Amino acid sequence: MTGQINIEDILLQHKMWLETAEGEGILGDGKWQILKAVDEEGSLTAACQKLGLTYRRTWGDLKKIEQQLGFPLLNKSRGGKEGGMSELSIQGKSLVEAFDKFHKQVDDKISLAFNEFRNSLLALR
Repeated sequence: MTGQINIEDILLQHKMWLETAEGEGILGDGKWQILKAVDEEGSLTAACQKLGLTYRRTWGDLKKIEQQLGFPLLNKSRGGKEGGMSELSIQGKSLVEAFDKFHKQVDDKISLAFNEFRNSLLALR
């Protein structure tokens, strides 16, 4: 058995995702980060490189989300002199903003609940 830990050093880690009633994933922290990276980088290729993801799988994942939700996430243009680009569609930007807001609200509530839990642990010593 290892030594006793300092309760204040206990950290909470959590992930969030949305799924269908059948358990099929729709959107979670990973896809949200991809969409945010596309918005920042101006291209799906650059976003994939930044996050260390493969283009083909990421493209397929985003197309699946578009099919599930019924609206486009990206506006794409093919190569040419300047190369191709991808940007979030209006709906894609709105989805990212809504998930940002939702995530912050949930994170704040989870943080409060975790602090209460950690205080309960402290009281047990």
